[in-house]
Amino acid sequence: MNERFAQYREKITQYWNRFSGKQKILFFSTLFIIIIIIVVLTMQLSKTEYEVAFQDLDSTDSAGVMKYLDSAGVSYRLSPDGKSISVPSTDAARVKVDIGSQGIVQGGSIGYKVFDESSSMIGTTDSEFNVKYNNALNGEVEQLMRRMQGIKDAKVLINLPKETVFASQENQEQASASVVLSFDPGFRPTQDNIDGYFNLVKTAVPNLPIDNITIANNEIELMPTAKGGQAGVSSQVEENFALKKKFEEEVKKNVKQFLSTLTGPDKVDVLVFSQLNFDKENRQEKLVTPVDAENMKGIEISSQIISNTYSGQGNTTGGVAGTGSQDVAGYPSDTGSGTSSSEESSETRNFEVNHITKDIIASPYSVKDLTINVAVEPPTGQNSLDDTTSAAIQNILVNIVRASLADSGVSYTDADLAKKVSVYSQQFGSTDANAASGGLATWMIWAIAAAALLVGAGVGYMIYRSRKKQEEEVEEDIPLQVPTEFPSINMDSMTNESQVRKQLESLAKKKPDEFVNLLRTWLADEQR
Repeated sequence: MNERFAQYREKITQYWNRFSGKQKILFFSTLFIIIIIIVVLTMQLSKTEYEVAFQDLDSTDSAGVMKYLDSAGVSYRLSPDGKSISVPSTDAARVKVDIGSQGIVQGGSIGYKVFDESSSMIGTTDSEFNVKYNNALNGEVEQLMRRMQGIKDAKVLINLPKETVFASQENQEQASASVVLSFDPGFRPTQDNIDGYFNLVKTAVPNLPIDNITIANNEIELMPTAKGGQAGVSSQVEENFALKKKFEEEVKKNVKQFLSTLTGPDKVDVLVFSQLNFDKENRQEKLVTPVDAENMKGIEISSQIISNTYSGQGNTTGGVAGTGSQDVAGYPSDTGSGTSSSEESSETRNFEVNHITKDIIASPYSVKDLTINVAVEPPTGQNSLDDTTSAAIQNILVNIVRASLADSGVSYTDADLAKKVSVYSQQFGSTDANAASGGLATWMIWAIAAAALLVGAGVGYMIYRSRKKQEEEVEEDIPLQVPTEFPSINMDSMTNESQVRKQLESLAKKKPDEFVNLLRTWLADEQR
């Protein structure tokens, strides 16, 4: 066994001694690098990756999460500020679901869950219940606010009025709420977001009008649209400008697309300017109109005619009533006799007219004004458009403007509409100039290509000459090898074979290189 081991060791030693020093150094360096890579990969693969599962926690929530993780046997890391907790990446999703389902993270708010946790068999007083209810309501609103877009943290204080049975529902005191919000970095709430915050608080608290809600952040107080929020105005203005631009782009595209069929592609340029009416009008009209418009009469629905006639003889009053000095005003002054008659007639007609009630909602986004300017490139060989083409384009543009302004409420004549359109004959680019420009561009391309080839060939030739010159200089610097002078041994003068051997041994010991050369020379002579 020892002999075999010694044989193996001797073979390994012989095999190892075949390598040069550089090869041995390279072998050990490669082996060392491989070992380092294996160690690093092993450490990385066996290392536990942690993922931030909870952040921006207060002390209460952090304590609750840590208590749950300790009981579940899950390792975790607490950040230096105590606001973030990291768990292994493989368990992060499960831990988030478990803690979220148990409601451990409350964001520093209590919520209605406090009544389940702190219920007492004895009961609570009214004052204690009111305090708990108020705190729970504050916490619930805070949790709702944190779920809104862009809100990082919220603090809510709600003041609930004392209820009394002696006041009616209208005379009851109203609640009030104060809210302080912290937004995510870079987030700026729009007016829609702000209105959503106010509506959320309003609907979460009973008997709380929007006027009694105050919401602010660390910069300014937020105002809803009902209280004159300016964000809604600015957003509406931006929307109006966007609609105006979209309308102009649409008109421009349609006009350009249609005229391109007449003049050819890329020969028409259109400029459109418009004014839109963004006013939205709601009005109610109550109209009374006759059925018969010509005679201004309605429909006769009822008619009543009464006629009375009376005649007879007897004393009749006479004279002028109340003319005497002792007469009573309004009474006849004397009496007389004769025949009397009277006649009475009356007629009543009832007509029904049209009663019209109109609830009119005027739609916004109507076109108040529109102007279209068109620049057309004349055909090849012409300096301007002919009158027929120009008139046709003019009529097309007038029809477009007339149709667009139909709901503007203003009557325009043909002369007015003609002032709102214009057609220009404009040479976009001369044909000769284009041809010259195109020829110049082609010539420049070929010239650049040829110059690049020449420069490349010149550089290559220079490099070739430089290398060749360097090789010649190196060859000149290398001294010519002097023929090796081999030591001569006079074989004729030596008669004794022992003397020749001694001289050869002496030469091999003192000058081994010359001895080897001498042997090679002898071998070459023998082969010849």
